[in-house]
Amino acid sequence: MLGSAFGPIALAFGVLSLPGTTSATLGVVLAAQGVPQLALLLLGGVIGDRFPRNRVLVVAELVSGLAYAGLATMLLTGQAPIVLLCTAAFVAGAASALLLPSLTGTVADLVPADELQRANGQLRLGTNSARIAGVLAAGAIVAWLGPGIALVVDAATYFVAAGLLSAVRLPGSAVAGRRDLLGDLRVGWHEFASRSWLWSTVAAAAVINAALTAAFGVLGPAMAKERLGGAVAWSLVLAGYAVGMLAGVVVAIRFKPRRPLPTAVMFAPLLALPLLALGFRAPVPVIVVAAFCAGVATDIFGVLWDTTMQTEVPADALSRVSSYEYLVSLSLKPVGAVVAGLVAAELGPATGLLLFGGLMVVAAASALAHPAVRHHLPRQDLGVRP
Repeated sequence: MLGSAFGPIALAFGVLSLPGTTSATLGVVLAAQGVPQLALLLLGGVIGDRFPRNRVLVVAELVSGLAYAGLATMLLTGQAPIVLLCTAAFVAGAASALLLPSLTGTVADLVPADELQRANGQLRLGTNSARIAGVLAAGAIVAWLGPGIALVVDAATYFVAAGLLSAVRLPGSAVAGRRDLLGDLRVGWHEFASRSWLWSTVAAAAVINAALTAAFGVLGPAMAKERLGGAVAWSLVLAGYAVGMLAGVVVAIRFKPRRPLPTAVMFAPLLALPLLALGFRAPVPVIVVAAFCAGVATDIFGVLWDTTMQTEVPADALSRVSSYEYLVSLSLKPVGAVVAGLVAAELGPATGLLLFGGLMVVAAASALAHPAVRHHLPRQDLGVRP
């Protein structure tokens, strides 16, 4: 997470600094990263349920490190044609498709069900601490040494992460004698589609994630470059978001609502606050505070959501269900990146941020209006998954 915090800042300002590039160019590169992530997620879920998840994570980290090393090389040498940028972004997206489904299952493999909320909170506490350090350092390194050096640091941390994950030992997550690939996918789809609280929340998350991609990947950096003073100011906004996530984890570890899912969704509209603050051209301190509030909401939602997933989905199908969850929730991110570039060119980044912020509020309200979400109660026997 320390290195990953470098990535969005370094990539955004690196692409925008290349001769002849625009916000639309950045949107295309981000879309190139998002498409394989979506296309290969289901395969990643099957792999995560068939093979030891710790080994899958190691491979994913190594491939990501190679992809970001390629991006760093292109920026440092000045040889960065759009085709090669998109190719490296494509490889990074493919690696994340392997990583994400296995990550959810790994936590469930290691932690007893009655300790999952605390474990999820402690994991986020550590990763968010690293994220804060990463975004603060990223702004300084991009400003002083350039985005290419920041991507070198990013690539190196993926290789370190692979070494750390290779030491993780699981109690046996590989399952022999499974059905064919299509059979595995059908079972995963049934487990996903049969839970209306799950797919309705994930559908709303798809819209919210598209808006966040547009804001933090394209419109926000463009606004920072145009009006806020560049990478340093933007890193302060991201740091405010990261500090908020840290505070949100501290709350989530101790927060034990009787109805975790509807409580989690109630926090989702707060994610739009930094978009609205940016869109209304608020001063940087106000934007940082808005980002802090959004960060708090993000991790309260995240801890409660992860725990609900891990306790109510069968362990032997968890990676596949997670792959469907990620597939749907991330499905509109490439669209958000491309549309953001077009909106920035036609209407300006401020107007685009207001539009996407309003869309996020509507999506969150729609999820909470669904009866299966609004009235959802957790299983009483949390030690046993259905």
